[in-house]
Amino acid sequence: MRFDSYEPGNFFDELFCDRNTPRPEVQPLVDRIHALPEGELLRRQFAAQQAMFKLGATFNVYGEDEDIERIFPFDVLPRIISGQEWQFLERGLKQRIHALNLFVNDIYHEQKIVQDKIIPLDLILSAKGFLRPCIGLNPPGGVWCHITGTDLVRDRDGQWYVLEDNLRCPSGISYVLENRRVMKSTFPQIFREMEVQPVDEYPSRLIETLLHLVPPHISDPTVVVLSPGIYNSAYFEHSYLAQQMGIELVEGRDLVIADGYLQMRTTQGLQRVDVIYRRIDDDFIDPTVFRADSMLGVPGLMEVYRSGRVAIANALGTGVADDKVIYAYVPEMIRYYLGEDPILSNVPTYLCWEERDRAYVLDNLDKLVVKAANEAGGYGMLVGTQATPAERQDFAQRIQANPRNYIAQPTLCLSRVPTILEENFEGCHVDLRPYILYGEDIYVQPGGLTRVALKRGSLVVNSSQGGGSKDTWVLC
Repeated sequence: MRFDSYEPGNFFDELFCDRNTPRPEVQPLVDRIHALPEGELLRRQFAAQQAMFKLGATFNVYGEDEDIERIFPFDVLPRIISGQEWQFLERGLKQRIHALNLFVNDIYHEQKIVQDKIIPLDLILSAKGFLRPCIGLNPPGGVWCHITGTDLVRDRDGQWYVLEDNLRCPSGISYVLENRRVMKSTFPQIFREMEVQPVDEYPSRLIETLLHLVPPHISDPTVVVLSPGIYNSAYFEHSYLAQQMGIELVEGRDLVIADGYLQMRTTQGLQRVDVIYRRIDDDFIDPTVFRADSMLGVPGLMEVYRSGRVAIANALGTGVADDKVIYAYVPEMIRYYLGEDPILSNVPTYLCWEERDRAYVLDNLDKLVVKAANEAGGYGMLVGTQATPAERQDFAQRIQANPRNYIAQPTLCLSRVPTILEENFEGCHVDLRPYILYGEDIYVQPGGLTRVALKRGSLVVNSSQGGGSKDTWVLC
């Protein structure tokens, strides 16, 4: 397979400037692919997908009657980011996470940003992720968002935008690590030749972040990964990360509050737990405080947490910053808390709770992307350019019935990367989710999860909507 007939189209292409002209940093990869014998790239693509299958890199799709687990589709053509461009993204992500952490801490304490009329109080109080039991909470070191996955996209002009923030239980890092493992066996020599930055130190960085939450007087702390169990869509990742960090993977039924502390049931009796890396949504973590019907959490955990006798990452209550209406105010948060202009821009956003914005959205549904404030995975979304009149009418009614719950954004011409579809190279749209750890300082893992829309012409990259992934190469 060769790129001779590949057409970048009227989009920003991550690998090609225009037809037959690779970006300079990509040339070694193109040369290597062109040097492969006929059919070899397809064989390597098949081998890579088989390797992912054997590694068990799966995800679950809720509400389907077919097989519970699916293999996450993988494409062997990587997405490549220059070292200089990555430095820009890294600075912007660190700035954003710093401001978001200050915001979450502020709204659960003094609420200065509300008092100074930067964000209306009603928007905070009506956010599903704002948890009143977390008011006055003081997590160790004042850090709330220890692990963040921030979704980035590029428009036709090549400019980066932040699409959304994920501060609760961001998933996908296991696929980043496994993608790289598979790619190193698929193209072993090219990594050295192109000086691709490694990603394999993430588990050690993650455990360092979690251990940073332990009080200094505890010499031999116990850290666990708390999972909802095997039917969760990201269970593969929960077990994978626990194994990589060398810590226990537990479910709520394995834990109990005893003697004022969180304890883990073991064959030798109860063992105190000092840090939870939780992969359970806030609502399910303590049935005595949040959802009474939850079978996933630990009764009484919130009291122990508030008293400082156990640490939780991410802190409870961080989901308020995942609200897509609150997202629209992040540039103002950066200016307010840091006194700086944002390095990374938001996608221009219309807030349907504002009358003028709502009128514009309702008049232009055929041009906009409409999103529900608290949905994820590509659900609760209307892509106006691809929707039917009936679908647009349905969303118009939803917006009018509950304007607080919706935002709208222009339809971006997402950047594309050559992808193998039906034994040919085709440009498919991508986004990027870098992972940021906030412990003693803020660390941004080089690269992140590049999700790719494998349905021809689709703008939706989520795995639950038919998307797959690519390895992301950040060059030195």
